[in-house]
Formats: sequence, C-alpha cells, structure tokens
Amino acid sequence: MGAQWKQKNREASANAKGRTFTKLAKEIMVAARNGADPSMNPRLRMAVEAAKKASMTKETLERAIKKGAGLLDEAVHYEIVTYEGFAPNQVPVIVECLTDNRNRTSSNVRVLFRKGQLGASGSVSWDFLRLGQVEATAPGKGIDAEEVAIECGAQDLEPCDDGSTRFFTESTDVDVVSKALADRKWTVTSAQLIWKAKSPVTLDDAQRADVEAFLEALDDDDDVQNLYVALA
Repeated sequence: MGAQWKQKNREASANAKGRTFTKLAKEIMVAARNGADPSMNPRLRMAVEAAKKASMTKETLERAIKKGAGLLDEAVHYEIVTYEGFAPNQVPVIVECLTDNRNRTSSNVRVLFRKGQLGASGSVSWDFLRLGQVEATAPGKGIDAEEVAIECGAQDLEPCDDGSTRFFTESTDVDVVSKALADRKWTVTSAQLIWKAKSPVTLDDAQRADVEAFLEALDDDDDVQNLYVALA
C-alpha cells in the first residue's frame, strides 16, 4: 500500500460520493488556474478524466473549471497544505490538503491526529520518495508491461488489483509517460505526483484495522485531498 491510500468502497454511500465530488472539484479548480483548456493543461486534463470516471455531471465539471480559471464572478482560492506525522502503531503518513482556510484545516487535522502523532515538516517525508504515478490499462492481453514501461520512460511498475498497471516515473516525467502510454493505446485513468514509502510497515490485522480507521477519519474531512501511508 505504501503509496497513495484510497478509502475502500468510497462510492458505497451518497455522502461518500458527495465527498468524492468535493475533492475532485477542488482539484479541477486548482488545476484550472494554469488554463481552462484541458488539451493545453496536463493536470487539468487528468482531473477532468478522474471527474468523468466518477460520473460528475458536465455542468458541475464545467463550473469547476470556470471557477478555478477566474471566469466567474465568485472568487475562490485553494492552497495546498501538507502535514506529516504518524498513524497509530507509528506508521508514517503524509496528508495533502486543499483549503481556502488554513486555520480551519490546521485545527481539524490536529484533532484528527489525536489518535496518532502530528509531526513537524520533514519528520516523515525523508522516508518517502516524491514520484510521478500513472495508472493505465493495456489495450489487450499478452502485452509486456515491463517492456512498455521502458519504452515510455517509466522507472518502475506494479500491477493493480483491478487489472490495470501502476507506472512510477520521475517527478518531472508524469505527463511524458502518460502521453507515451496513450500513444500506445493504453487507457490512462490517472496521472499525478505522489509520495511513495521507502520502507512500508507490516502490521497484524488488529493493528492494521486501527490504522485504517484513523485514515478513514482523515479522509472524511473535506479539506483532505490525498493520503500517503507507509503501510505494506
């Protein structure tokens, strides 16, 4: 698991789906600051694809783009705030937030970390690698993913549970690898910068359940955008 943590069955309820849309809309708004045209803005293009995959309506999607690009009267400004610390059982975790109120977010995160340990900047990030990650599905069976990774410039790869492949890249090569995969007819479902743990921690079932509960509580906060945990 030692890269990005995703809540299991996140779309299982209406409330969870609403939170997912909120996070997706924030990402779209932040990405749209660099241009409202997805074809000219790689980050926006991938945010839009993720929103479509989650069945966000066209109206909601377009409004988020316009809002982020400053094309509507209402002003919005989200900033990225990163927190580091430990989940229960001393499992390192990095929390990325998108917020329009840093004080509110800081207060909420401190409360949520009461069952763990909030650390200073750099307290756990030294044990993570900053990488690019592209998730994609092959156009057919029998394709050598390792060979494709080499051809596209990826540094490493791992299979996903759903049959897709996760390619890891240098932090500057995310869009290059994503486009190279698309050119080879792979279906790219996400492309982003991540924190990948160098030494994931192995826990027993009870300890793991404590960590999962802690992460779920964090993920339920609207300001929390991504969670990265050093859990095997």
